[in-house]
Formats: sequence, C-alpha cells, structure tokens
Amino acid sequence: MNSEVESPDQVPAAYREQRDKIAARSASVGVLGLGYVGLPLAVELARAGFRVTGIDIDASKVSNIRAGKSYIPDVSSEELAALVQSGRLSATESYAALASCDVVDICVPTPLRKTKDPDLSFILSAVEQIQRFLHPGMLVILESTTYPGTTEELVLPRLAESGLRVGEQFFLCYSPERVDPGTASYHTHNIPKVVGGVTKRCAELGALFYQQAIETVVPVSSTKVAEMVKLLENTYRSINIGLANEMALLCDRMGIDVWEVIDAAATKPFGFMPFYPGPGLGGHCIPVDPFYLSWKAKMDGTTAYFIELAGRINSSMPQFVVQKIQSALNQRSLAVNGARVHLLGVAYKRDVADTRESPALDVMILLDRLGARLSYSDPHVPRISLNGLTCEAVPVFPACRDAACVVLLTDHTAFDYAAIAQQSPLIVDSRNAFRDLPSPHIIKL
Repeated sequence: MNSEVESPDQVPAAYREQRDKIAARSASVGVLGLGYVGLPLAVELARAGFRVTGIDIDASKVSNIRAGKSYIPDVSSEELAALVQSGRLSATESYAALASCDVVDICVPTPLRKTKDPDLSFILSAVEQIQRFLHPGMLVILESTTYPGTTEELVLPRLAESGLRVGEQFFLCYSPERVDPGTASYHTHNIPKVVGGVTKRCAELGALFYQQAIETVVPVSSTKVAEMVKLLENTYRSINIGLANEMALLCDRMGIDVWEVIDAAATKPFGFMPFYPGPGLGGHCIPVDPFYLSWKAKMDGTTAYFIELAGRINSSMPQFVVQKIQSALNQRSLAVNGARVHLLGVAYKRDVADTRESPALDVMILLDRLGARLSYSDPHVPRISLNGLTCEAVPVFPACRDAACVVLLTDHTAFDYAAIAQQSPLIVDSRNAFRDLPSPHIIKL
C-alpha cells in the first residue's frame, strides 16, 4: 500500500463524497440476504442512523419485516417494528432498490455441495444484481463465508466489467460475518469486525463504515487475509471439537468419564481451553467453513490433513450416539427395531431454531433405518422435514414416560431436566445435560 499522504486534489471525488456520506451516516445502505447475519446487521446499521433497505427473495421474510415481526431470536420484534415505523429500515424483494444504495452488504448463504466443494451460486447471483446497478461511489462489502481469493478473483472482475475503476470509482471489501445465535452476551454491536479492502481506499471506507455501528473494527491488509480469518476461527473450533470427540471415543473404550477428564483439565490456568464432545457438528459455519479451506488447499496442490481428519471424526459422532442407544436398549433386553425412542432437541445448538446441518437429524435418520418409532420435542422447532416426511414436535410429557429410550441431543434451557430424569425409564445424554442428576438409568456419551 502507498503510505504517502495524498493532496486533496489527488483524492478521487467519488471517494471523498462516499467518505463524507458515511461519516455523516447519510449514506443509504442495502443488505442482501435477511437471515441470521443480514437482519441483525441491518438492524444495527439502522440503529446507528443509516437508512437501510433489506433485500431478500423470500417473500415471507420481507412481509414479516414490514409488519415489524422478527423471525430471528437475536432481534426483538419491538425494536424491529420501531425501526420500520421510523423509516430507518425497510424490506423489499426487488433488487432495483440497489440503484439508490451507497453501500451494499452481501450476506447470502454459502453452502457446500454434496461433493464438499463450495457452492458460490448465491454470491454470484447477488453480484450479478449489484453489477446491474453499480454506480460511482458505491461501496460493496462481501460478508458471506468463502475461500481466500473469492473477493478479488470472483467478485472484482464482474464488477469491473462496468468500466468503473476499483479504489477510485467504486470500492470493494470483505468482512467476515461473526454471529453466535442464541448467545445473549455477544451480538453484532460488540463483536469486533474484521475488514479488508481490495485497495487502501477500499479498506479505509469499509473500516469507516463499520465504525459507525460496531464498537471495534479490525482492519487487515487485504481481502484474502479477511477471508482467511473466518476460516481459521471456525477451523480452530472444528479441530478442537474433533479432538474432544475423539477423546470421548477413547474414554468410552477405556471406561473413563470424558466429562470429568475435561472438567479437571480445565482447572489448569494456562495452556488449555476446554472443548466438549457431542453428537456431531451443526449450524451454518463450523461443519461447512473448514471444507472451504480444505477445497482451496487442494486447488493449490496441498492437503489440509487436520481439517479432513477432524471432519471424519465429527461426522462419525451421530453413528456413535446411535450405538450408545443400541447398547443401552440391549442391556434392557430391548431391540431398537420397534422401540419408541424420543429425542430431546433437534436444533443444531442450544436455544436456537436453526436445524441446518444438525447432527440430531442424522441421528434420526439412522434410528429410522433401524426401525425405531421416533418422536421429538423441541421448544424452538415445531416441525421438521426429514427424508420427505414432515414430523411435528410433541410435548415432553407424556412422550418421555412412554418412550423406551429418551435421547438428549440439544440441551435447550427450557427443558426441565430434573422432571425428565425422574419420569424417563432410560436416557442417553449426548450433552452432559444431566451431570447434576446421576442415576444408573442415565447413560452419558
């Protein structure tokens, strides 16, 4: 980057105008994608004083926002309604709204294909729409998780086809989303925001923009660094959870309580951070993001050994849980085939309604194949579609009393664990949720 101080006449007019709009919070902002990332971001930006337009092809999301009804647990309907009524936040299905936007944040999904390679179709679709309405001064920021190089190699060439010059006439950044749904202590405003730009001016505008709404902004030297930051964060978690899961497998063979081992190790004040085993990985980040890095490594002619090994261990955990269920039933002279098995929690993590990549669904599929008669309770997920069938949640009681085996897969705080322990004939606990209720009929992971 050029560290020389520019004279005012060297600074492009589009940059000056955009900088002044952002600093005055008079810039019009568009947020593409109104899910777990996009809606909280749109609310935070509107709260900061920007006029924000959320754009999503899902008509139900648009209609809910217009009615002031939040579908995201981390956003209250009261606050959403107030912002909508004030005119600070609006929603539309039409990409034509981009024509009047000074800043555009891309918050669309980036899933994996069945072959574990990145599916960037949502990003490409969003960029194509932005390209139609790209105008001088526009700041475009990609937040969707992706592999290093996406912003410069995929997004930039398409926007540059407009004839506008990046860093002078339009500006392009990458800033990884960092959301933790269901966690009250961390939200969009107080989670540090990493941002990298294609050029120095891009980075400066991106950092200035987020500084208006986010407590801490962390500029980095390039979009590739910013893209890699997110992958490192979630790969770190995936690998360490994989280690915890492997420890669970080893301890099970040796007759050792893995939860006691981890709790004791966590008393060390340095050099150790506790991670915990479970039925597998779920959500839109940890099971997916490391494979973006693994795929990129293969494209560059190398292998991400840790990532792939952790992926194999973590993906094996639903089968291990089913084996624990089979063993627990066998000890009572019962077969899985024909047994009523009731599952507690199908969301991918505690106190959220998201079932994406949830290991509970894998457990359900495996048990269904073995002939179990399944039911489930989840206060956040009233119904799920599984293998073409729609399953409805049922009350915890009498389902737990009537089941041959109750399986705790997601440790929601709404569950009354003492009552469940008292009224269930047999429990397989994959989250150590019954740790304060020891009993011979409760089998831990």
